[in-house]
Amino acid sequence: MKQIFSLLTLCAVLLSAGCSSKDEGWQSLLDKDLSHWRVYQSYQHTNDFRGRAPVNEAGEKIAPIGYDKNLYGLFTVEEQGGEPVLHVSGETYGCVISNQSYRNYHLRLQVKFGQKRWEPRLEKALDSGLLYHSVGDAGVDYWLSWMRSFEFQVMQSGTTEGNSGDFWSIAGSKADIKISQPDPDVRTYYYDPEGEWLTVGSRGVTNFCGTVDYNSPEGEWTTLELICYEGKSLHIVNGNVAMALQNLRYTSEQGDVPLIEGRLQLQSEAGEVFFKGIEIRPIDAMPEEYLPYFE
Repeated sequence: MKQIFSLLTLCAVLLSAGCSSKDEGWQSLLDKDLSHWRVYQSYQHTNDFRGRAPVNEAGEKIAPIGYDKNLYGLFTVEEQGGEPVLHVSGETYGCVISNQSYRNYHLRLQVKFGQKRWEPRLEKALDSGLLYHSVGDAGVDYWLSWMRSFEFQVMQSGTTEGNSGDFWSIAGSKADIKISQPDPDVRTYYYDPEGEWLTVGSRGVTNFCGTVDYNSPEGEWTTLELICYEGKSLHIVNGNVAMALQNLRYTSEQGDVPLIEGRLQLQSEAGEVFFKGIEIRPIDAMPEEYLPYFE
């Protein structure tokens, strides 16, 4: 009888663990219909792209593909192992944009790269990104593809181009980050928990801040977490804090404006990538274990 009771207890624990997402307030943002997202596409950029819209033979600007077309099946949802997986082919630049705007939340997802590449990244690392606190129209950045936002970089390992967890300023966003510059001759700044709080972004010391490589081995899923609370954010890769940011804001003609909420974007950036397990839950405080990162 004791053995039967122990077995029943174990089964109850396992069932409880299987339902933990709902019990802990997690909401799934991925289904077969991609119902939580809207598609935006810009262009099939080429190697000679320099931040300007392409033109036709008459010298007239070519309009971007735009919203809701999903040309070339850029974003599709496949079932793998009984769960939905977002397949991003990468054939054009663009993104999926969350229908809802979020403030004060914990987001988690898993990501891995495929094999396909397109110009202008045929000879470069596979690249994507999670953009957060996104506001305004899409297409206002250098690549004419995304909304003003903060980028949590998603990057293939094994190159010198960057790492998952890096920060990029998108269209005038800015934040304060503890950083260091190991080699002054190379204008690259890195996140350093013991460094000095400096502004990264529009008219700051740089528009990019790097971190170290915490990705899973090639071909395996990497877990990303983004925690945002009242102007602070954490980029977490496989349980490692890759970046801590505070005083999230953007530059306007009237000065700095706080940017502490907005939509989410997942990038298509000329490379094949897969996302799954996209879940979000609200929070009412920055988790206590992470408070030292903001001292």
